[in-house]
Amino acid sequence: MKEKSTSLLAIRQRNTRKVAALFLAPVTILMIIYIFYPIVDTFITSTYQWNGISADRTFIGIQNWITLLQDRSFWIAFKNNLIIMVLSIVIQIPLGLALATFLDFGGKKLTVFKVIWFIPLLMSSVAIGFLFTYALATNGGIVSTISGWFGGGNIDLLGNPKTALLTVIAVICWQFTPFYMVYFMAAFTNIPYDVFEAARIDGATRGQYFWKIALPLLVPSMKSAAILSMVGSLKYFDLIYVMTGGGPGTSTELMATYMYKESFSNFNMGYGSAVAGGMFILISLIALITMKLINGKKEA
Repeated sequence: MKEKSTSLLAIRQRNTRKVAALFLAPVTILMIIYIFYPIVDTFITSTYQWNGISADRTFIGIQNWITLLQDRSFWIAFKNNLIIMVLSIVIQIPLGLALATFLDFGGKKLTVFKVIWFIPLLMSSVAIGFLFTYALATNGGIVSTISGWFGGGNIDLLGNPKTALLTVIAVICWQFTPFYMVYFMAAFTNIPYDVFEAARIDGATRGQYFWKIALPLLVPSMKSAAILSMVGSLKYFDLIYVMTGGGPGTSTELMATYMYKESFSNFNMGYGSAVAGGMFILISLIALITMKLINGKKEA
């Protein structure tokens, strides 16, 4: 009887593995084709000198990588990515949490604000880039027009190397803060309403409830949001490319825009692949270190 039970258990486990393999096969195949193969091919291409068009390409080994390590423009782009990463986390997450808290405390009567504040996230990044390019234009832009009302001159936010990056970051935060608003609204729904009622019965104000009860319970969601913001900030491309093209100079150049220019504007696909490979390594390292720091100390 015991052998029969063991046999049935083995058959059930074998069938479970077969079904699991069947359902995982399409996803695995797609990941190999569209994720793993391009990554491997990028590192292979980085060992060649190639314009990306002709059939002839010259193997040069790690020369592109040596050039990359000494490339000042690439490291400036990396620094700009880090600035965007830090400011995105510092601005988007607290602002998204504040909006989510406001909507959660306000209830159904504030539903209209959920719709209005979510609109930027529904728009294409390219469309937003063009919108703000015209809105912030030196002649006729919103900022220049307001400055003119008070007797000031035209203000060129995107053409000034000192303000261009901060202006782009402000637009990025305007677009993506609604994502974190919705993210934290979902996190609020995971807090049992009984907890809020018990706090109110004990005499806690809404402020005390938020700081003493809700906020500690939201910490895991805030950690996940920080990782999402960090990874997203390190691979920005479309909005910045449309608004500034990486200029003026290298003031808004990012790793992704620099990679694109080297690969498709300068027709240096080999070196562009090295830039892409360097970008992949740096993003992976930063993501792993961040997750280790955030999740390293877990409660037993």
